[in-house]
Amino acid sequence: MLLGLCGCVLLIDGPAPAQEPDVDCSKAETQVEMTYCSEQEFNEADKRLNTQYQRVRKAMKTWDADADLPASEGADAALVRAQRAWIAYRDAQCEFYGFQGHGGSIEPQLIYDCQRDLTVKRTTEIKEQADAMSN
Repeated sequence: MLLGLCGCVLLIDGPAPAQEPDVDCSKAETQVEMTYCSEQEFNEADKRLNTQYQRVRKAMKTWDADADLPASEGADAALVRAQRAWIAYRDAQCEFYGFQGHGGSIEPQLIYDCQRDLTVKRTTEIKEQADAMSN
């Protein structure tokens, strides 16, 4: 009897398989659903930013390699410094923005929405900068 009980405890106590919630974000109604959808939107925006960032880094490395004077180099390093500073800004700004709902169930959604909005803007900024430098 003791062995059977131990087996049950081990089965119950084991890790649960990870599952994606089945949420239709066009019809999200609960706070959990809305937060989940905001997180997914931020993740997609972050993927687009990372793709654009890699393109811009490649362009800045080419810019540096083509520079006529050593003093004209450093575009790639400047981009990296700017991006690191921007990430710190985004995270701090969105933490601050989340204080509108601090301690409530809406706080994570506010943070994800803020991160998404700033990330979309940043994606446009770095693309426009690279475009301006390639002309």
